[in-house]
Amino acid sequence: MTLHLLDWIVIIIFFILMLAIGLWGHYKNQNSDDYFTAGGSLPWWLSGISHHVSGYSGAVFVAYAGLAYTEGFSIYVWWALTVGISMLVTVTIFPVRWVRLRKKLNIQSPLEYLSVRYGIKTQQVIAWSGVILKLFDVAAKWAAIAILLKVFTGIPILYGVLFSGGISIVYITIGGLWAVTVSDFVQFIVQIGAGIAMFLAAISRLGGIDSVVTVWDRLPAKNSDFFTGPYTVGFAIAFLFINMLSYNGGTWNLATKYISSPDETNTKKAAILSGVLFLIWPLILFFPMWAAPILLPNLANPTESYGLLTINLLPQGMVGLVLASMFATTMSMTSSDANTISAVITRDILPVYQKRYNITTISNPLKVARKVTFIFIFFTIVIATQYESFGGILGLIVTWFAALVGPIAIPMLLGMLPIFKRSGSTAALVSIFGGLLCFALQKIYSFDISFALEISLPLIVSFALYVGLGFINPKKEVAPEVLELLEAIDRKE
Repeated sequence: MTLHLLDWIVIIIFFILMLAIGLWGHYKNQNSDDYFTAGGSLPWWLSGISHHVSGYSGAVFVAYAGLAYTEGFSIYVWWALTVGISMLVTVTIFPVRWVRLRKKLNIQSPLEYLSVRYGIKTQQVIAWSGVILKLFDVAAKWAAIAILLKVFTGIPILYGVLFSGGISIVYITIGGLWAVTVSDFVQFIVQIGAGIAMFLAAISRLGGIDSVVTVWDRLPAKNSDFFTGPYTVGFAIAFLFINMLSYNGGTWNLATKYISSPDETNTKKAAILSGVLFLIWPLILFFPMWAAPILLPNLANPTESYGLLTINLLPQGMVGLVLASMFATTMSMTSSDANTISAVITRDILPVYQKRYNITTISNPLKVARKVTFIFIFFTIVIATQYESFGGILGLIVTWFAALVGPIAIPMLLGMLPIFKRSGSTAALVSIFGGLLCFALQKIYSFDISFALEISLPLIVSFALYVGLGFINPKKEVAPEVLELLEAIDRKE
C-alpha cells in the first residue's frame, strides 16, 4: 500500500514535533544530572506515563498482534495483567528504594550503587551483561517497526530498519531524559488517539458496542481462554516474576523513571499510575487485534494483522496517525533505553578502564554521553538487520530478553533488600553465570521442556543460587559499608 498525502503529512508533523522536543531537551540539559535524571525533578504523572509508554514498543503491534490473532485473550493475561499486578504489589518496595539511592548516593545510573554493594568487578559483570542484552532487545524494536513499514509502504525490512533507526538516532542523541519523558507524554497522547480510533472502527465494523462481548462467540473457542497453547498458567506465573524484576528496574530505563522522581510520594504515584494503565489500556488497544480473525480471516502472516487492520478500517490521515503511534511507542522505549545505557557506560564502565573518563574530573560529560548514545544505537541497528538469525522478533523479545533479564536483575534488585544482605559478590556472580549457563545449555541442547520452564529456568537457577549462597553461611560478616547502604535505603523519608 502507498500512504496517501494526508497520512504522510500527519507522520511528518509527528517527526517535526519529536525533533522540536529533542532540540528543547538539548538546551534544557546543563549537566549530566539533567541529561540522565532530569535533575531529580520529574513530576509523578510525567514519570508514570513515561514508565508506561517505555514498557512496550512497536513490537506490540507485530509480535503480540500475531499472538492476539492466533491465541486470543491470553496475551493480555500473561503480559499486561502480570505487568500491572507485579508493579502494584511492589510499589512500596523497589520504586522508593531507587529514589532513596539517588538522594543518598547521588546516583545517575541504576548500577552505580552496585560498586558499594558488591564491588567494582561484580558491578562490571552486571553492566556488561545488561548492555549486551539491551543490544538485542532494542534491535527487536527496530525490526518490529520495519515490518510495520513494509505492510504500510512496501519498503523492504532492511531499509525500514535503517530508516527508523536512522531517524531515531538523531533525535535520541541530542535529547536527554527531559526530552525523553516529554516526548513520551506526547507519544502517549498520539497512541491514545490512534488506539481509540482503531477500537471505534473495529466495533463499528463488527456491529456496535455489543461486539465487545459478542465477538468472542464468533471467534475460535480457544481465543477467549485465559491460557492457550504454550501460554499456560505456569507461563503466566513465570512471566509475573520476570515482569516484577523487569518493570521494577531490572530493565534499567524503567529504574531511571523512579530514580528521577523528586521524592518517595511522587515515585509511588508514578508506579501506581503506570501499573493501572497496564491493567486498563491494553484491553482497548488489543481489541482490534483480537477481532482480526473475523475482520481479516485466514491471514498467512498474523504479525501483519494490525497494519492490515489499519489500512482496511481507517480513513486517510488516521492511517498516518496510527503509524505515527507505532513509531511513538518504539521511539519511547529505545530513547529511554539509549539514555540509560549511556548513563551506565559513561558512569559505570568507562571510568573503570579510562581514567580520563572519571566522573569527577571529566571536562564535558554531556559530549561523552551523546557519543556513547550514538554508538550504542548504531550497533542495535546492525543487529536488527539480522533479526531472523535470532528467532525472529518474538524470539528476541520473549525467549532472549525474558530468559536473560532474570539472571541480571536478581542481584541488582534483591541486593537492595536487607534480608539478602549476606548475598555478596560471590552470590551475585555465581547467580548471574549460573542463569546464563542454564540459558546457553538450553539453546545448545534444546531440552524437551515446556515453554514456561524454558523462559523461567534461568530465573529459577539464578534466584536459587543467589539466595542459597547468601543463607548457606548465616554467621558471615557483612561489610560495614554494605550495612550502612542497606540501612540508609531501607528507611522512609
